[in-house]
Amino acid sequence: MAALAFTPRHQRPPIPPVSTQTKSPKPRIRPRVSLQPAPSFSDPFVLQLAETLEDSLPTSSSSTPLPLQKLRDTSSETLLSTPWPSRKDEPFRFTDTSFIKHSQISPITHPPHSSALSGVSSNTQFPNLVIADGYVVNSANLSELPSGIFVGSLLELSEESITKRVCEFLTNSVCGDLFWSINGIGAPDLTVVYVPAGCKVENPIFFRYISVEGGDEGSNALPISNPRVFVMVERGGEIDIIEEFLGKDEKKSYWANSVLEVVVGEGGKVRHSYIQNQSLNAAHIKWTSVQQESASTYELVEVSSGGKLSRHNVHIQQLGPDTVTELSSLHLSINDQTQDLHSRIILDHPRGYSRQLHKCIVAHSQGQAVFDGNVKVNRFAQQTDAGQLTRSLLLEPRATVNVKPNLQIIADDVKCSHGAAISDLEESQLFYFLARGISLETARKALLFSFGAEVVERLPYSFLKKKVESQIRELLDPTVKGSS
Repeated sequence: MAALAFTPRHQRPPIPPVSTQTKSPKPRIRPRVSLQPAPSFSDPFVLQLAETLEDSLPTSSSSTPLPLQKLRDTSSETLLSTPWPSRKDEPFRFTDTSFIKHSQISPITHPPHSSALSGVSSNTQFPNLVIADGYVVNSANLSELPSGIFVGSLLELSEESITKRVCEFLTNSVCGDLFWSINGIGAPDLTVVYVPAGCKVENPIFFRYISVEGGDEGSNALPISNPRVFVMVERGGEIDIIEEFLGKDEKKSYWANSVLEVVVGEGGKVRHSYIQNQSLNAAHIKWTSVQQESASTYELVEVSSGGKLSRHNVHIQQLGPDTVTELSSLHLSINDQTQDLHSRIILDHPRGYSRQLHKCIVAHSQGQAVFDGNVKVNRFAQQTDAGQLTRSLLLEPRATVNVKPNLQIIADDVKCSHGAAISDLEESQLFYFLARGISLETARKALLFSFGAEVVERLPYSFLKKKVESQIRELLDPTVKGSS
């Protein structure tokens, strides 16, 4: 029996015209699923979703930039043999994605009306872009950037040399999964940040992702958006990137499926701040892929507290010696939520350096946190210094955390370590406060906030620290009072 096969729209045969003699309404004919032999197993649900996403894009392929078209073609081919993940698949053993699959998924085909963005303010202090439902709807202060820097849509990129550089890396990715490919098909555009060689940008680029369209509470609707950003820093360049994800309505259900790709040239540096505060009824799946050339530095500070299902996939590959990678993350699960971090750091060259700190707080009986961190030190990565630490607080008896720190070492001249700890607040620490006349509520607040402060303090800007601290206090306050 022939398997279902997905044919990219621009490769499908033209639709024959409908006779004009009939008076009946013209039927909407779309070559959806064709019965052709497939090279391998195909998942009908995935293929149907892929075609729905592709059909939601503009019909004209002549205006689609070559890098974006190649990305869509590559993603289409990948989906031919990629089934929807289940708990039987090792990367999703502790992460249940059925919430998404059993919803009524519909692509968001246009940016929201300006009236829907009323009350949404952009940060006027730094160069920034507002991306609503996957579309860039506003930008500010971009003209203040140094000469030679490009920030904007791939459709607006006129420099052929930059376009070639983007195409070189965009279609030659070393990572990805089903959700990566779904984004590759459904991304309506590609936002590009290009930093030329030797250019050091003083102010950060602030990306504010806002989900406007969504299903009402209790409905099965799940609109999907696929924002995609590509950052390229040439040799010796430096830049800070801030990403903030939030929902306009805290009760709406939607699916934000985001991808960020970063290429750091030799001696370059990228500092990346990532704040996720989506609706508690939303699905938030994000990919961050980083390629680092020799003597480059990449630093990530992440604070994630939103989403019914939130998963961050981080894939970092060191492509040269003397490379520095630092990852710090804080996850909060204060409701019936899953907070999931899957990271992979690959070191292939001498004198590589990496540090990873993961912390999470699960404050709900049905809350869950997942950490799967893999550091792979290959044969030629001699004199590598790699460290990994995960610490979790479980504040309810049935709260769950699944941690899987993984350090694979093939080289023999290395200094590597990893550790994991899971506990509630220590009674001895609480007693220390109580013995000095401090209430239990105040003691718990102090210990919880200090637990997360180690990550929050690594955020590079004071306004971000204050904002995140306020969010954490607001989220944890009911938990602290309920436990006092």
